[in-house]
This record gives sequence, structure tokens and C-alpha cells, in this order.
Amino acid sequence: MHRFIPTLLFACVCLGFAAHSSSRAAEKPNILFIFLDDFGWKDTSYMGSDFYETPHLDKLARQGMIFTDAYSCAANCAPARACLLSGQYTPRHEVYNVGTGPRGNAKHRRLLHVPGTKTLDPKIRTWAHQLKKAGYTTATMGKWHLSNDPLPYGFDVNIGGTHSGGPPRGYYPPHGNAPGLRDAPKGEYLTETISKKAAQFVRTNKDKPWMLYLTLFAVHTPLNAKKDLVAKYEAKKPGKLHNHVAMATMIQAVDDGVGHIQKTLDELNLTDNTIIIFFSDNGGYGPATDMAPLKGYKGTYYEGGIREPFFVKWPGVVKPRSKCAEPIIGVDLYPTLLEMAGAKPASGQVMDGVSLVPLLKGEKESFKNRPLYWHFPAYLQSYSASGEQRDPLFRSRPCSIIRVGDWKLHHYFEDNGLELYNLRDDIGEKHDLSKSNAAKTKELYAQLDAWRKKVNAPIPTKKNPQFDAEAEAAAIEKAIKGGKGRNKKNKQGKVN
Repeated sequence: MHRFIPTLLFACVCLGFAAHSSSRAAEKPNILFIFLDDFGWKDTSYMGSDFYETPHLDKLARQGMIFTDAYSCAANCAPARACLLSGQYTPRHEVYNVGTGPRGNAKHRRLLHVPGTKTLDPKIRTWAHQLKKAGYTTATMGKWHLSNDPLPYGFDVNIGGTHSGGPPRGYYPPHGNAPGLRDAPKGEYLTETISKKAAQFVRTNKDKPWMLYLTLFAVHTPLNAKKDLVAKYEAKKPGKLHNHVAMATMIQAVDDGVGHIQKTLDELNLTDNTIIIFFSDNGGYGPATDMAPLKGYKGTYYEGGIREPFFVKWPGVVKPRSKCAEPIIGVDLYPTLLEMAGAKPASGQVMDGVSLVPLLKGEKESFKNRPLYWHFPAYLQSYSASGEQRDPLFRSRPCSIIRVGDWKLHHYFEDNGLELYNLRDDIGEKHDLSKSNAAKTKELYAQLDAWRKKVNAPIPTKKNPQFDAEAEAAAIEKAIKGGKGRNKKNKQGKVN
């Protein structure tokens, strides 16, 4: 009996300590934020791809909540990332494009674009700053694209992150002087290298809360196929939606990497205390993938350019196999991450988004027709004529967009053109209702214009002295004639 009492007391102390540790761990869940590059709305099996294979992502999505109407804040890389890290819409941080120079043939641009800036203001406190203050070890692995070095923006570890928008010298080594990638094994695919380093980061920090921003370069160009997967997809029957071999290998490499990290979480017993978020920075690369029935692709402000795959797995909080059709957007991730981690917002800094935690917990069904905004006062040239974009010379001309509920209004600055779509009835944005529903058009335009004034959004108005109307008309005619069939993809992953 005397021996039993000390043993019992010791057991109780141990159980108490374990319960306390478990409680503390629950207060500080680990966060794995998978943020892909140029990954389209339907580029996973769970979203409807009939050729690409993503079993690990599919499983994680089933274990969490899938959002069907999730949006990036921009249709191309840098501004989307600036919005994500700052929690602010583009007019606040002024990163509007990749770089600040004009895009496309000067003779085809009617207005002088707003150059903005190419570097995220280091005075902005990112969610990484705030999570770090809350006790998290933070890492970014992969693409950064907002400055020369991500470390001053709240990260403890940087693997691969520079101002470059694409993978360093392609997907096979050597990777030049990219941080943390100089030791990449010969012949190892970049996505695999980064995924292994991500797993090692998890192992190193298994006993403390961590936040890993896994911002893989994939599936951004160049379309370097993963060599050992090419034969598999060349032999596979093409799907009606997708059939691009190189893209399929790149997507499987992402999925395999996620599977490797998940296996590490399982081995370390961290799975139940790790939140996994999956998102993309903009729509898919037009010549290699398809977001149908959505219209458009990377660079356009139609749905195919900004609507993204998005899910959250949060064990014990998010109901598995749940879905949410509430429109959400990239700036919402800032307050969401803070609430998940129990971190405080930066004093005096505007956050344009709202926390998604109430939706994730099932406490709220909607945000009551909250407006979402996009502002792009620049140009993005076209891949080639496809019949999908507003014209064949540019994927996007200067514009602003608003979505409220089922309604979406486009405003193009060159000609003051307006386009109105009801996304519930017309997800493919085929039927412009701006003239047949003038009242809704007027209502949304007033709301959009009031927001632009509130955030001091710059609108390009100066005429481009190099613009040539005759040259533009000739180029449009030539592009339409020459573009027929140009975007048909074959199973070798080439563009005819």
C-alpha cells in the first residue's frame, strides 16, 4: 500500500501534466498553410479534374471544409501574395502587378498604367510577425516574390524565397544561390526538395508551435515535367477537361510532397494538433489547364482567373466532409490565422478581411452579402486569342471588380465599360446583364466607386501617346484569325 500511494500520486501528476500540455497544445495549434502558384480551381481530383491525380489532397479536403467560392485578391502572382501577407486590398499596399513596368505592346494600350510598387512595404506587419509574437516558429518555403528576403517580414526560416517570381533556374538543380537550395541533391525535383525540407522543419520544431507557409513554386512555368512520371501520364487516357502531361506530373509532385509531410505529422503524433489550409494565388496557366465551366484563366478577372481551390482541415473544430459556399477572399486569411493561433492584430494597421473561424466552426452560414473587391489599374498581355477574354490582346486591361452575393460587376477603365453577371445562374459569365438589369448595375457601381474613394484607389485616366487605334484593330483581327485552335492541348502537354 505504501508503494502504491507514491506511484498513484506520480501517475496523477503525470496525467495532470499531460492534460496541461495537451491543453496548451490545443491553444496553440500548428499551422501548415499550403499556398500553390498558378493552381487552377479544378486542378485537384476533389474539385473535378478528370486527368490530374491528387489523392493526398483529396483525403485532406474530405477531412475538412471545402470552400466552393474562394477567391484570390488578384489574377496574378505578386499582388495576390501582397494582399495575403498584409491582409489588405491592392490600393493600400500598391502592389498591382509583377514589377512596375508596362505590359504588352504600347500601341495597343489606350491608357498609361499605374505602376505601383514591386516590394511589400517592410513597415507592414504581416500575420507572420503576429504569430511569431504569439510564440510561433515561422517558416516560408518556396516562392516569396515580395522583396529580396522574406525574413524581415516575420519569418524565422526561409527556403528558396527571393524576389523571383519563378523557380530558380527551373525545377531541377542547380538552383543557383536560392537560400536553402544550394544543397539540393542532383536530379531531385524542386517540389520534392522543398517538401522534404518542410518535413524536416516539422521534425525540428515538433515540441513547440510552428507555422509553415509552404508556398511551392509549382505549378508556375516553366512546365518542367517530373521525369519519372511522364510515361505514366503519356499512357493515361486524356480527360475531357484536362490532358496536359507535364502539368499532370507537376501536380502529382505537389500531392506526393504533401503526402510526405502528412506522413511526418502522423509519425510525430502531430496530426490532431495541426491545422492544414490549402489555397492558390490565382487561376491556372491558360495554355496548360482549364477551369471550365469558369471563364478565363490566370491574368483575367473572370472567375477562372481569381476563383481558387480552398479547404481547411482543423481536427476537432471543422466538421469533416463539410462544404461552404460563402464567398471568401485572400485578405480573410490574415484575421483567420490570428484567431486560430490566439495572436493579436498589429496596432493601428487596417485589416480588410474578416475571420473565417465562425464559418469553420459552423457558427455562421454567411456574412450577409459582404462585398468583395478587386482593383487592377494595369495591363496583362494575352497568351493568345482564345475567345474567352474580353479581347485577344490582353488578358486584363485596367479594371475594378465587385462581387456582392450572387452578383458580380466588372468596370473597365479604357472605355468605362460595365459587365454584370449573376453567378448563381451563370457561373461561366456568358450573359452580360448590365443593360437588361440597369438598376443592379447602378447599385453595384455606386458601391464599387464608394469603396475606391474610401481606399484612395488610383484610376488610370491619362491617354497613352503611343496608342495607335489602327494598329490595335489590325492586331485584334490577326490574333483572332491566328488564334483559332492555338489553345488546343494534346496529351504530350504541348500547345499546338
